[in-house]
Amino acid sequence: MNRPFAAASILPDQHAEPASSHQKSKLWSIFGGSLGNLVEWYDWYVYSAFTLYFAPVFFPSDDSTAQLLNAAAIFAVGFLMRPLGAWLMGMYADRKGRKAGLTLSVMLMGGGSMMVAVIPGYATIGVAAPLLLLFARLLQGLSVGGEYGASATYLSEMAHHKRRGFFSSFQYVTLIAGQLLALCVLLILQRFLSEPQLEQWGWRIPFAVGGVMAITVFYLRRGLRETDAFQDVQAEGDKPKSAGWTLFRDHPREVLIVMALTAGGTLAFYAYSTYMQKFLVNSAGFGRQTATAIMASALFIYMLLQPVAGALSDRIGRKPLLVAFGVGGVLFTTLIFTRLETVTSSFTAFLLVLGGLVIVTGYTSINAVVKAELFPAHIRTLGVALPYALANTLFGGTAEYGALWLKQADMERGFYWYVTAMIGLSLIVYLRLPDTRTHNRMPDA
Repeated sequence: MNRPFAAASILPDQHAEPASSHQKSKLWSIFGGSLGNLVEWYDWYVYSAFTLYFAPVFFPSDDSTAQLLNAAAIFAVGFLMRPLGAWLMGMYADRKGRKAGLTLSVMLMGGGSMMVAVIPGYATIGVAAPLLLLFARLLQGLSVGGEYGASATYLSEMAHHKRRGFFSSFQYVTLIAGQLLALCVLLILQRFLSEPQLEQWGWRIPFAVGGVMAITVFYLRRGLRETDAFQDVQAEGDKPKSAGWTLFRDHPREVLIVMALTAGGTLAFYAYSTYMQKFLVNSAGFGRQTATAIMASALFIYMLLQPVAGALSDRIGRKPLLVAFGVGGVLFTTLIFTRLETVTSSFTAFLLVLGGLVIVTGYTSINAVVKAELFPAHIRTLGVALPYALANTLFGGTAEYGALWLKQADMERGFYWYVTAMIGLSLIVYLRLPDTRTHNRMPDA
């Protein structure tokens, strides 16, 4: 049942602006927050999209799988910074404001992208090249660790309670759009540059583009409206400060719920999105451009499904969508990956990848709002960000590395069963979880 909220939040003079202006301001803020999220995730996913081209620059080897494995290891290590970023920036956003957290995160992400764009290769500076790449990725991991909680909280608090699922789904719309934009940049560069040009210097272009976009969004986010929920907490002034110890002491059940419901969902998401492009090339035998086209097409439709599923959750609840993902993931994950091993038609491969992404939509479209609805406002950003980042580091960040390691060990199908098992464990949590659409800690406003 919804908790009562502060009387100050319903006083007519709480916000001086007219209702129509207030609503327009909220919609613009949702757009601004979403656009910033797109740039953040574009910068994050460019690394994965262009790994096939820059891996030889930083990790010389005659074995392409070994090169990808080294690059994937840095991708996974970048996730180790996400809990730290979630902790520090979650507290920062709870104490200083959601807008302040969003502004700081995009600044860090842009700095990391610019670094990758200019780092010399292994042939020029030796081992310093992969070390600098690692540092840049750690900086981006710190940023994205804070971005998830801040954007999830911001979008959920800005939305009307009857459309909270719909508007919060735009976090994954922009997340996927960022990944899709990275793939589109890859397709464009593949069209106009030769393979040797892409491998020598062309792969640096998308990182530079990401850095420039981050600077633009930094100024956009500085002008965003702060959420009413944060302003109400500041006005009350009697809540404990957001801190890691306070979170685990006062909300241990919610922390465990977030970690458990995230584990299977984030693993499935990374398996079907970031790793799938490499799987299509390295295991299914498709060419690089064909694999990129398959992923771009499937991800575009997947992106469009997010607000549809989010709006559906506003009508029927969050739980049915989570359960549908759990059941579908358990039944079809191994089947889809096994079939992709032998498929020869790019259209059939597209349908199989899209089928997996449709299943994952039950999780991605609403996971942010479900987590935000579990926590009170004074610790909401940290509560969403930190347990999610911990689970994401353990399961999402290691997905690609684990898949490649098992392939190198000639046990590739073990990864399919691992993903299936983790989805099954999360399904148990979904079945026991009250529906947060009606049982939440956010005001009906």
